[in-house]
Amino acid sequence: MTIQSFGESSGNLSESRRKITYFSNSYVLGLTVVAGIGGLLFGYDTGVISGALLYIRDEFEEVDQSSFLQETIVSMALVGAMIGAAVGGWFSDAFGRKKATLSADVVFALGAIVMAAAPDPYVLIVGRFFVGLGVGIASITAPVYIAEAAPSEIRGGLVSTNVLMITGGQFLSYLVNLAFTEVPGTWRWMLGVSGLPAIIQFFLMLFLPESPRWLYMKKEKSDAVAVLSKIYDPFRLEEEIDQLAAALEEEGQRKTRVSYFDVIRIKPLRLAFLAGAGIQAFQQFTGINTVMYYSPTIVQMAGFQSNQLALLLSLIVAFMNALGTVLGIYLIDHFGRRKLALSSLFGVTISLIILAMAFLLQPSDSVTGAYGWLAVLGLALYIAFFAPGMGPVPWTVNSEIYPEAYRGLCGGMSATVNWISNLIVAQSFLSIAEATGVGPTFLILACIAVAAFIFVAVFIPETKGLSFEEVERIWQERAKGNRGVGGVPDKREPLL
Repeated sequence: MTIQSFGESSGNLSESRRKITYFSNSYVLGLTVVAGIGGLLFGYDTGVISGALLYIRDEFEEVDQSSFLQETIVSMALVGAMIGAAVGGWFSDAFGRKKATLSADVVFALGAIVMAAAPDPYVLIVGRFFVGLGVGIASITAPVYIAEAAPSEIRGGLVSTNVLMITGGQFLSYLVNLAFTEVPGTWRWMLGVSGLPAIIQFFLMLFLPESPRWLYMKKEKSDAVAVLSKIYDPFRLEEEIDQLAAALEEEGQRKTRVSYFDVIRIKPLRLAFLAGAGIQAFQQFTGINTVMYYSPTIVQMAGFQSNQLALLLSLIVAFMNALGTVLGIYLIDHFGRRKLALSSLFGVTISLIILAMAFLLQPSDSVTGAYGWLAVLGLALYIAFFAPGMGPVPWTVNSEIYPEAYRGLCGGMSATVNWISNLIVAQSFLSIAEATGVGPTFLILACIAVAAFIFVAVFIPETKGLSFEEVERIWQERAKGNRGVGGVPDKREPLL
């Protein structure tokens, strides 16, 4: 290619880049929505247990009398998700994102059947474990599948669509909870219907292609190009293929097979993983799934004793979560991942302080009143700030920051960190609240949010609009002690 033709192609490429918008390619959007059903399963499971737990306690006296058993019913799905994410990362790298998603659907549907038919709390716990396995696999495969099919200009918004499906699933779960409050076998219906989206996704995924980047790296180039040609125009297609060819050549020069030890041994990879795993951990330790799992319980702690009223108020919280994620889809590719996360954490800290004050100032003999409504306000503000930023940013960042050969492995490890953190918070929240009080518990979460703000400011680079190869160079430069891309200081990425 001559310099002139290269310049002309670059001009055309720049022009085609400007034309790419969230809705500009229905094919990519379709892939995103179908893959995002995995996020719907994720969200439904995290939301539905909060309402179902109220009725499980009514049916099983041993559950009602044991905070530990309640926490175990909630958190056993997280144990499964932790294992599913770890295995799912390796499985998706070895066998493909599509097969991993299909496997997740089968396991999730099996778990839903076991939960609905559970004769006692212990069989229910087994069903929760199987559902968690499916959720864990989906939590890594869905964002990676979407990211690898998405143009870099809109990758953040498309990956955030998976998070929208998560929050939409949580909102749907509260609607289902309300719908079944007067139906015999209430909690069995709530948990059992979760198998339907898994079955739907299974059959839809059969008609979708494998990730084009995975296909290319596995040397199935013709299949990869066939998929990419449906995503990009001819000018952009050539650029994408050139980048994939360079990545494949670099991979071919690797003397050893990919292993978990590389994450420790290779400094750029280690830096990327520490950033990705750290922001996943902070997403959970700032309390999001404490709010989603226990929001009806928190509302009752604030003085609203009716199960139906607690679920209704929690439904409003879940709706704000979904609405905030829609805002995040727009902001993440315009405002940037890093700034969005920092703004989100600032608001989360203020909201947690409001929640803490509501419980600290509430008289012990108070029934609802102003402090009860202040707690509801704190919950609503928490979700309003968390949903657009710390909801989608950790998953988006983790779908972008790892080299192709390590994307599934590192993404799975990072998602495992998320689920371990989720498990710790879910398993300990009620016990800590009983030991120290609800107010001090939320103050602890507020302090963690401050630490998260500092972590993001120091360790998370801005990846908005960058190709996977450009992101990889960020870590190579940081490993050398530089802060920019390709040795040039990145003016878009101030430290603080």
